[in-house]
Amino acid sequence: MAKTPKTEGEQEGGEAGGSSSKKKLIIIGGAAAAVVLVGGGAAFFLTGGTPATPAVSDVAAVEAAASQPHAYYYDLPMMILNLSTADGRPTFVKMEIALEVSDEKMLETVKPNLPRVLDAFQTYMRELRASDLQGSAGLFRLKEELQRRVNIAVYPARVDDVLFKNVIVQ
Repeated sequence: MAKTPKTEGEQEGGEAGGSSSKKKLIIIGGAAAAVVLVGGGAAFFLTGGTPATPAVSDVAAVEAAASQPHAYYYDLPMMILNLSTADGRPTFVKMEIALEVSDEKMLETVKPNLPRVLDAFQTYMRELRASDLQGSAGLFRLKEELQRRVNIAVYPARVDDVLFKNVIVQ
């Protein structure tokens, strides 16, 4: 079983096999490069095209913003209110609310007007039904309406947001 030398046809087939393996290697390499490019493009679009590391000016702006307080909060007293019902069954809501203002001057304007704020909240809330407060959409509408009413009550001051600390409907 000695090895016999290859004939010319066998040598050409061997070269063709080598050429075929080179083509496969080039195709696989091209496919891998395409996958890397597509993955990089997807990552770019999913991150919004922003670089992972912030620029020096961005870092300075973040540090300056962090050193200054953004908002002040004023906690309203807990309110327990009865809601409007058609069947005569009593329904109550217990709420704890905080008001967010942009600076301390606004906070000092809100404090003396607290009776107006509480009156505006209570007269509005007594007209609501329990179904008006169901779900996140109901609470969002309530939040927007309370913010509108508190801004009317404390004008010229401005309350930036009404924050629910606790809302229980019973």
